[in-house]
Amino acid sequence: MVDTPRLILRRFRPTDLDALVELNRDPEVMRYITGRPTPADEVRDRLLPEYLAGHERSGGPGHWAADERATGVFQGWFALRPVEGAVNTLELGYRLRRDAWGRGYATEGGRAILDLAFTTCGADRVVAQTMTVNTRSRAVMERLGMRYRRSFTADWGEHIEGAELGDVEYIIEQSRWAASNAEPRVTCAERQCSRAR
Repeated sequence: MVDTPRLILRRFRPTDLDALVELNRDPEVMRYITGRPTPADEVRDRLLPEYLAGHERSGGPGHWAADERATGVFQGWFALRPVEGAVNTLELGYRLRRDAWGRGYATEGGRAILDLAFTTCGADRVVAQTMTVNTRSRAVMERLGMRYRRSFTADWGEHIEGAELGDVEYIIEQSRWAASNAEPRVTCAERQCSRAR
């Protein structure tokens, strides 16, 4: 389990099925992922079993359900996945309910998962990918200190609106993460105090 000030990131449970189905059937949530809602039987038969098995199989990376600390309500998930053919490289992923957007949860949970990647999983670098047109997700990656690495074109198999503009990959190395976390953090209140002086 990973705690943040407002979220509890925990292993998935079989009882998460209904919440996961609801997350994946929202067409706006799935807009830049598959372009369509995910059928409930696919969530039940493929996705949830994959998430449940992930921690056991890898001993580290996997999917974490994200519950709001104050209410216990499922907000979505965060993930770390090994990148095939790349040594000590993990991929960050996240998916949140639409009513959780714009509240800073993606950045908050993403920071906790990056910390886990570098301090517990021994990653040298973490990458994240999204469609070029997914400006919200790209903004999260930038707030996490990730840098644009490359553009590429993925084969989605079926048309997703905006896919013709390609995809982007962002990256952060362990050394950059360590340096950014060694710097003293200045709070908004401290900034206001310094302005008042």
